[in-house]
Amino acid sequence: MTQNIYDDPGFFQGYSQLNRSIGGLDAAPEWPALKAMLPSMHDLQVVDLGCGYGWFCRWASEQGALDVLGLDVSEKMLQRARDTTSAGNIHYERADLEQLDLPTCTYDLAYSSLALHYIKDLAGLFATLHAALKPGAHFVFSIEHPIFMAPRNPGWLIDHEGRKRWPLDSYQMEGERVTDWLAEGVIKQHRTMGTLLNALIDAGFSLRQVNEWGPSDAQVAAQPALAEERERPMMMLVAVQR
Repeated sequence: MTQNIYDDPGFFQGYSQLNRSIGGLDAAPEWPALKAMLPSMHDLQVVDLGCGYGWFCRWASEQGALDVLGLDVSEKMLQRARDTTSAGNIHYERADLEQLDLPTCTYDLAYSSLALHYIKDLAGLFATLHAALKPGAHFVFSIEHPIFMAPRNPGWLIDHEGRKRWPLDSYQMEGERVTDWLAEGVIKQHRTMGTLLNALIDAGFSLRQVNEWGPSDAQVAAQPALAEERERPMMMLVAVQR
């Protein structure tokens, strides 16, 4: 079973204070780029993998989706999503993405935001999604970039010219990485970019777009702290089609 760190009280409290937890999609700097990869929501059957507070589920409904299913392993996340959702075409269910069971040829769009780096059997999940999507359907997701997931502690190094450098730790050695983020012992699954993209291809998907996301000049001007995201990609945005 996927580690359910989001139901840890300390982790959940820390997560609730993040800008994207308070401000939703518009507070996520990668959202404009991710949104541009999405198809029109009109009359789509949508499934959101790792829906969290339900921000994307509500957006998809507002944009004309016919039905939206939000899945998450965290009861705390799901309760927050239910408490802030009134649309009758949005449904939330608890599900472990490692053991996902979805009806075949049902969905027009699968979406996931920063959840898939927790999944150990990602190839199995991709196979399940491919079967659950209709022919021609879309799968769009964000994931922590493999480079971001393989740093040496304590992270940044300063070179002899005073510049920040992001030293890698055994990038080619895939598998479990344990980090302290909002709580101790958060387990993530590191894999190279090649492994990730080839797993999608092997599952039968066609690659449509890959974006090693970084902030724009305007975003850095508005939020100077985002400048460090130009030193190395923190996220990768991927769009594929069945």
